[in-house]
Amino acid sequence: MRRLLRTTVAVLTLVFASTSLAPYAQADGGVFEDWEDKGIQTEVWQNLPGTDGLYGQLPSAGPSDPYIYESRMACTAADTGLFPACADALPACTAANDGEVIFWYKQLADGSQSGWTFHSGPVCIYGEKPRDILAEIAAAIANEFQKTPIAPAIVGSQPGPHTLRGKETNFYADAAVQDFNITMLGQKVHITATPVAYTWNYGDGVAWGPTVSHGAQLPDDRVGEQTKTSHAYTATGTYSITLTTHFDGTYSVNGGPVLPIPGQGNISSAPLQLTVWRAITKNYADDCIVNPQGVGC
Repeated sequence: MRRLLRTTVAVLTLVFASTSLAPYAQADGGVFEDWEDKGIQTEVWQNLPGTDGLYGQLPSAGPSDPYIYESRMACTAADTGLFPACADALPACTAANDGEVIFWYKQLADGSQSGWTFHSGPVCIYGEKPRDILAEIAAAIANEFQKTPIAPAIVGSQPGPHTLRGKETNFYADAAVQDFNITMLGQKVHITATPVAYTWNYGDGVAWGPTVSHGAQLPDDRVGEQTKTSHAYTATGTYSITLTTHFDGTYSVNGGPVLPIPGQGNISSAPLQLTVWRAITKNYADDCIVNPQGVGC
């Protein structure tokens, strides 16, 4: 049953001063997003003042707005005269029960304007508050990000898999920006995971990070130099080097604005096994040319 009829100017006038919808408006603690996909709007819905519990989007430009507004049922006889293809352009209004389609009209609040002029529409209003899909996705996106199959960084060392005690061993990691397309609440959600920091654990009780340094491979003639991610072991043995890569996430819904995901994805790489040896230097007095059987020859 229709609860809002707009056929003449002598209908209920909604006079209000709300927050601006250009470019965004704050309402019910949420943020309006002016984009949609397949007719599903991710907006915040307000109870319209002066109506019998109807929900919609207020068109006011804020306290300084010089206009008052009136809602009229779309595609009445008068509307059809103004818009010949009116009925064919109407949205389905299926986001909630008792959906109606209206046009907004405006008039100067100081009374200096005679008559109403078209402002915007067609837009939907409802007899109950529609689901705020964007807010529901925002509430669940952090948990979804934690379940995203982000590939860990690949870890390497120079030298390796063997190195020498007391010498600098260069470690490096290769992590990539990764994109994922998922579906949440029937909406297309795009997630981007970007590596931003690294925590190194060298396996001998020494750890470093989080740091932005992921290291890099050195030319062969520079292996042994100290780098930001290198480490010198003080004892021989076999060590397991682990790396945790910290990923920041962003997401967008139906191609809309890119928004940050709370928290981080902390992804551990497979351990890198490294054996540390010691080098022994001995001096010998034998001349190997004279005594080829001498010690060290």
